[in-house]
Amino acid sequence: MSLFTSQESQPLAARMRPQTLDDFAGQSHLVAPGRILRRIIDSDKIPSMIFWGPPGVGKTTLAGIIARKTQAEFITFSAVTGGIKEIREVMKQADINRNFGTRTILFVDEIHRFNKAQQDAFLPFVERGSIILIGATTENPSFEINGALLSRCKVFVLKPLTADDLTGLLRRGTGVLGVNADDEIIRAIAEFSNGDARSALSLLEMAAINSEGGKITPDILEQCTSRKSLLYDKDGEEHYNLISALHKSMRNSDPDAALYWLARMLEAGEDPLYIARRVVRFASEDVGLAEPGALSMAVAAYQACHFVGMPECSVNLAQAVIHMSVVPKSNSAEAAYNSARDDALHTMAEPVPLHLRNAETKLMRELDYGKGYKHAHDYAGHITGMECLPENLRGREYYRPTEQGSEAHYRKRLEWIRRRKAGQ
Repeated sequence: MSLFTSQESQPLAARMRPQTLDDFAGQSHLVAPGRILRRIIDSDKIPSMIFWGPPGVGKTTLAGIIARKTQAEFITFSAVTGGIKEIREVMKQADINRNFGTRTILFVDEIHRFNKAQQDAFLPFVERGSIILIGATTENPSFEINGALLSRCKVFVLKPLTADDLTGLLRRGTGVLGVNADDEIIRAIAEFSNGDARSALSLLEMAAINSEGGKITPDILEQCTSRKSLLYDKDGEEHYNLISALHKSMRNSDPDAALYWLARMLEAGEDPLYIARRVVRFASEDVGLAEPGALSMAVAAYQACHFVGMPECSVNLAQAVIHMSVVPKSNSAEAAYNSARDDALHTMAEPVPLHLRNAETKLMRELDYGKGYKHAHDYAGHITGMECLPENLRGREYYRPTEQGSEAHYRKRLEWIRRRKAGQ
């Protein structure tokens, strides 16, 4: 910070960045007292590790806390601006530090942006202990980080902050900014930010700048987000009412109503991935084998939402919702599972029939494991009359296909199978 830079000129998120783990919001599964990352940091026994999580969940903040806590030299390196030359210079200094008994911790932000050659440059220094590498990434490290380097790092998965985590942060933020906001406003900002603390604090700051007499109103918040109905409560009754309306509209083969309820949720700030997950469930619960391709479309819609996000993914969801609405319906898959589940819960101690058991050892074979098993591919039609249910459940029929859509074909096939087995 220069002589001409004041703290007030920094973004609110920078001003409120936690200095200790006690002030850190969220990630209690990692940094709560007694948890693994907390113990590592408190003991200053830092291994090479990767922080993986979405934006605004505390990856860089954790690195900063480690920098203040550790007795090692802490170097920050950006994968956006740094190259092989800069890496080699840092590694050279790390080797010098090691010769003098000083550890070097290298924090690499956006580590997934490094190519293979750049990542390979770190490997020998990590192997011989010249550096302790801490990387931060928003991408799956299994795909974006070299296997050899990844195998030498402990991966910590950071989760999106909860609305309660963000609400606490935002309340402190109003104090820093000197503005007032009702609980409903604070909650709306927390919900809108989808687990991103930086986004939440930036939105609060923008709303504060435009506040009227130090008061943030719903109208100001809607202008700052270009969203109407921002005060939609994702955790309250209206949330469940709307998803219920969407589900039941699709079930009733009403694409127009389904599209309306979809738009209501998306334009109010609902997470598109939540809706996509519900559509995936619907594809099996209410469509099932009446249209087997429904599940593939639902999963593709979820992936599209993940890849492109809002607002572009709205049309992907619309396509899936229309498809679910107009295809034939069947809930036979859900009904079949529920019936099988009820039997399973009451027969947990029922042994697996001997002929279905896996005979891995001589002792197992001597105990008749696998005896009497019939390999279906060795029989005509690839079907045998072998019973596969436990003794006291023989004859149970859980799956009862309907005549809807493609399920009519499954019905005919299953009837043929059952007749064939009965004749053997």
